[in-house]
Amino acid sequence: MLLVEGLTYRYRGAPAALQFPDLRAGQGSQMLLRGASGSGKSTLLALLAGLLTAASGRLQVGSADLRQLTARQADAWRGRELGFVPQRLHLSPGLDVLHNLALPYVAAGQAVDHARVQDLLDRLGLQACAHRRPHQLSLGQAQRVALARAVLRRPRVVLADEPTAHLDDATTAAVLKLLAELASSEHATLVIATHDARVAQVLQQAQVWQLAAPSELESLP
Repeated sequence: MLLVEGLTYRYRGAPAALQFPDLRAGQGSQMLLRGASGSGKSTLLALLAGLLTAASGRLQVGSADLRQLTARQADAWRGRELGFVPQRLHLSPGLDVLHNLALPYVAAGQAVDHARVQDLLDRLGLQACAHRRPHQLSLGQAQRVALARAVLRRPRVVLADEPTAHLDDATTAAVLKLLAELASSEHATLVIATHDARVAQVLQQAQVWQLAAPSELESLP
């Protein structure tokens, strides 16, 4: 589930706080986070992931009341329940694709689910890239690897920051199909921050979560 009430975040030195609209959505919901550049989409995703701490408000994501967690508890919660696809993909440069996809299991102290890894490589058209390192991938291939890594362990919540930005139409459709199937079959909550009109065309049942324009934010205290 998602519960956001009175949520604000202020960057050091900023003239005004970012203030986010309230939201209540059940587990398994699909959300499109929309708003102009500067409206706070990436900031809100970082707050939902427990990577930033809100200045005020209430924030419940999945089973966690994020404002009540210590840093160690937030790390443990992310490992159990969260899949995150950031704009900066953070693939390990010294590892090939297969070993990058093994990392979530290693970090959790679990045996690698090789069947799951191969299934995602197949579904995302990455079979030929399995033994390539990140510098040998196109931007679109790297983005698909990051997506596979985020959903490997069947998280309860998936956050994606512009996941189709560097993908062609066919690959965009495949990526969105995978995300929608995850949300349905695993009953995962899905939040996608995007400017891409193709996302709304594919995920027609998703609820739109609209952020204020930057000019509106300037008047906030």
